[in-house]
Amino acid sequence: MTQFTPRQLLDKLVSFPTVSHETNLPLIDWLEGYLTLQGITCHRHWNEDRSKAALFAHVGPMVEGGVVLSGHSDVVPVEGQHWTSDPWTVTEREGRLYGRGTCDMKGYVALAIWALVEGHHKGLTTPLQLALSYDEEIGCTGAPPMIAAMQRHLPRAASALIGEPSGMQIINGHKGGTGFHVHVKGFEVHSSLLPYGVSAIMEGARLISWVNDQNAVLRSVPPSALAAAFDPPFSTLHVGTIQGGTANNITAADCRFALEMRIVPGEEMEDWAQKVVVEAAHLNAAIAAVRPEAGVHLTRFFNVPPLQPEPHGAAESLARKITGQNATGVVSYGTEAGQFQEAGYSAIVCGPGHIAQAHQPDEYLSVAEFEAGHRFMQRLLVELS
Repeated sequence: MTQFTPRQLLDKLVSFPTVSHETNLPLIDWLEGYLTLQGITCHRHWNEDRSKAALFAHVGPMVEGGVVLSGHSDVVPVEGQHWTSDPWTVTEREGRLYGRGTCDMKGYVALAIWALVEGHHKGLTTPLQLALSYDEEIGCTGAPPMIAAMQRHLPRAASALIGEPSGMQIINGHKGGTGFHVHVKGFEVHSSLLPYGVSAIMEGARLISWVNDQNAVLRSVPPSALAAAFDPPFSTLHVGTIQGGTANNITAADCRFALEMRIVPGEEMEDWAQKVVVEAAHLNAAIAAVRPEAGVHLTRFFNVPPLQPEPHGAAESLARKITGQNATGVVSYGTEAGQFQEAGYSAIVCGPGHIAQAHQPDEYLSVAEFEAGHRFMQRLLVELS
């Protein structure tokens, strides 16, 4: 079967509308078929209802110590965004490749697939693996079970290169993240009888006020040496959405909001999660004293470990050798790199494109960045040969 070029692979990948709330199986089916025809054995790991799957594969000798090229198959929605071209067709104009996912991160995935096939046909002395997850965009929930499955079926790799858009710069650290869906259950009375009811909105505001207070404290403390490299150089807590209430003159029966945290490496994410749990318990007790039917309920909805810089780590050393870069950087967003690192891999982030273009209408990847990513893969294959 003819081998596809990186651009042909990108065109095909973008044509699949793998928005996180939809299935990714058409893409996975196509990719598994393509790799199988190239003589590459693929493995799937299904989600619980088998509506999605991760795909991973190995080429080169069946030994430990290889390299994983890691990406995710899902993209964010296009609804409500104004696009000047079809988001599911790669459109090239003025040196840019427009389309949903070109930057985040089907551009990298296309290059990784190309490298896997090329390495398989050329022959490698060090193994190369591809790992393609699902549900990264809704909390990186698909990577941990995929990684566990990889370790059961494939020789353990030494390094994981996660291709989130970094302008092909080496990122060796990022913040961790976790969050809670908060449901404050109130008790409805007419607003003129306020003391005899519980306004879920007003009580929820107490927890949100506590969040603001924590941010003020975090901002005021001198950052650690590790935290100082980040922008901002401290952990943050944030409430991004809120819903509740039925009328101006009724105490709100319900208030729901999402509380997320971005925690710098060196601080324990679970310590911060426990602080939220304790504060919610205090609020719950105060509310229940007024109306026992009322209260506060927390549901943990994502948990992404930080990426810790690894002095002289295998992944960073490899990326330095390929790119010739001495500098490294850190970012405040989270990636699956922290999950690979937590599972025992040396990990870094390095991929084409820039995060400012991710998730935007008319998302794009510059042709120059795509070509830089291709050169990276060509040099990687030389190293593995």
